[in-house]
Amino acid sequence: MSLLEKNDNLSSCEIDENLNFLRQTYFFSGLPLEALKVFAYLGTREQFKEGDFLFRQGEDDGQAFYLIAGQAILERKNNGDVQAIRHVNAGTFLGGISLLGSARRVFSLKAEKDSMCLILTREKFSKTLEQFHEMTPKVFKAMVQAIFTWEEGFLSGRTDQCGDCMSDLGVSLL
Repeated sequence: MSLLEKNDNLSSCEIDENLNFLRQTYFFSGLPLEALKVFAYLGTREQFKEGDFLFRQGEDDGQAFYLIAGQAILERKNNGDVQAIRHVNAGTFLGGISLLGSARRVFSLKAEKDSMCLILTREKFSKTLEQFHEMTPKVFKAMVQAIFTWEEGFLSGRTDQCGDCMSDLGVSLL
């Protein structure tokens, strides 16, 4: 589908809901309304049953997910063992980095309950950036701020519990 092609699967109510979801995310909240409307229109909704994978470790699917309803679990497989990392609840946006460029998943995300997601693809995101090139710096600014916020939160909440993990931090130094 071209960027401007009509999407008959969406109602105006669903587009408005998608727009509200995107406005709540760190990644999209600072973007112009015109661009947000395009993303709300281009996003697709997908249902996942309990036990379904939204994405798998090692894949490069080029998708970002906003969990509209349900609950999922972030997992990491290491030497055959699967470790639960954290629960992901409705209202969470994941995968913004996947929209910016090729990136293999470091984790898997599996639905713990029946779930509904708004999904955006790298291809549609890139085409929209071409149309609204002035928003590129805003997207990168939002991503940088999210990285710093995450790392500061991690450091302030775990300095006495982390032990050796402190030496592995520094993603904000990239």
